[in-house]
Amino acid sequence: MPNERAIDLTIRNAQLSDVAALADLMTELGYATTEAEMLARLNRILPDARFKTLVAVAGDHVCGMIGTISHASYEHNDFSGRITTLVVSGKMRRRGVGRELVGAAERDFALRQINRIAVNTHLARKEAHGFYESLGYERNGWRFVKYL
Repeated sequence: MPNERAIDLTIRNAQLSDVAALADLMTELGYATTEAEMLARLNRILPDARFKTLVAVAGDHVCGMIGTISHASYEHNDFSGRITTLVVSGKMRRRGVGRELVGAAERDFALRQINRIAVNTHLARKEAHGFYESLGYERNGWRFVKYL
């Protein structure tokens, strides 16, 4: 399959009107999400300056999103950034949408003078590991999770 670029791709800030598309994308990522749940999440996230939520729009349809957060840390004097979510709709994968979203997030971090970015992916998401490595991200640790 040729690497087709998405035609007429625009990256913009997410809006509350994107709630249905974002709920669908979260569900596609493996996190079943209703529109009401996504609306509640966005109502908490969008006003918080630490977060940035960008969407990729092809034509009139949201086809991908990236969510980031900036934060202080105990280990470093400057702020760090984290990509918390990246998802592209199945119909639009392998067209450069993910790369465009990551590039937009990196530019946003750079404008805010954040030059250290981390991202976590599930162990089973082998393609995601290769994707991030192709963009210059390096494996440097393990993540441990415990539910209380």
